[in-house]
Amino acid sequence: MIFWYIVLAIVILLFMVLIHEFGHYVVGKILKFKITEFSIGFGFPIFTHISKKTGEKFSLRIFPLGGYCAFDGEDDEKESESPTAFNNQKPWKRILVFLAGVTANFIVAIIFSWVLLCTIGYDVPQIARFDQTTYVNPYEEGDVIRKIDGKTIDFAFGENFVTLVNEQKAMAQDFYKENGLDGKKYSFTMTVSRDGDLVDLTIVVYPVMAQDSAGKDYINCLIGLESSEGEEPCTVAYVYDAWSGFCRSFEMAFGFAWVVLKSLWMLITFQIPITEMGGTIATISTIATFASESLSYLLIFIPLIAANLAVFNLLPFPALDGSHVLFTLIEWIRGKPINRKVENMIHFVGICILFAFVIIVDILHFVL
Repeated sequence: MIFWYIVLAIVILLFMVLIHEFGHYVVGKILKFKITEFSIGFGFPIFTHISKKTGEKFSLRIFPLGGYCAFDGEDDEKESESPTAFNNQKPWKRILVFLAGVTANFIVAIIFSWVLLCTIGYDVPQIARFDQTTYVNPYEEGDVIRKIDGKTIDFAFGENFVTLVNEQKAMAQDFYKENGLDGKKYSFTMTVSRDGDLVDLTIVVYPVMAQDSAGKDYINCLIGLESSEGEEPCTVAYVYDAWSGFCRSFEMAFGFAWVVLKSLWMLITFQIPITEMGGTIATISTIATFASESLSYLLIFIPLIAANLAVFNLLPFPALDGSHVLFTLIEWIRGKPINRKVENMIHFVGICILFAFVIIVDILHFVL
């Protein structure tokens, strides 16, 4: 069974690459660029079709690590006299073509974020039920929890709900250790959306003596939203209506991009180990594993992968779209290009480094 989830994961990655390269293709066609080949993957072609009308080649290649949309004269080391040659097109046109793939990925991230928010919801919790008999707190069914003690709940630009609640419980535990269980109660502020308004609730944290697996006593802190064993969670992801989901989808998509940027920065500054990164194989494995648990996870992975591809390709690293944009801007400012042979060599070295990096992080991810 896991085999089919692996196949599904590969199809999703190929779909994301297809969308990216299709962005280059569409804008290139609109701006009258001559396209020689549209390829998904690298290496040996396993499928090829040549259009009789335009002469364009469409290929599916054996390694699904990326793809490309090749333009006439794009890699020429000498200036071509052909008016259709890519490098003879105006710089602003070439920049639009280079940015088209990134834009297509962001559009997909927005669309699937919208689908995610309007079907299963994400990150912002809603109170489905609560224990009002034992723990008296001012909850109402349907409350959407927005803040905990002034900290916004948002997966990208704020905090995680479970993390914030656990922080409050930890502080409550320290409070009761110091002041005893029978005196003043520890409380915090929870801001919820209720009937279109933001309402601040004072939530009391109740102490209960319990025992851990080793039989040691400890203070368990409860806020009335804990689930009993075998019961459904008391909070569920908030599902948006179509319009509010559409409005939120833009923030969500760029939030995914921000998460990717933060992860890259933490990797560069050694705040996270490289073993937590993963290449193509690790990505396929992760998607397949989560999809086998629930297909709804795909609604989270698809916009995340789309945003990931957009951010990654926008980086000014040789061979990536961001680097091509940078070289074109330099040419535009200087009034003449950097030596084409030098530029092509820089991009060639860059793509070799990228392939090596992807392979190395996959090996480290699975071995260490």
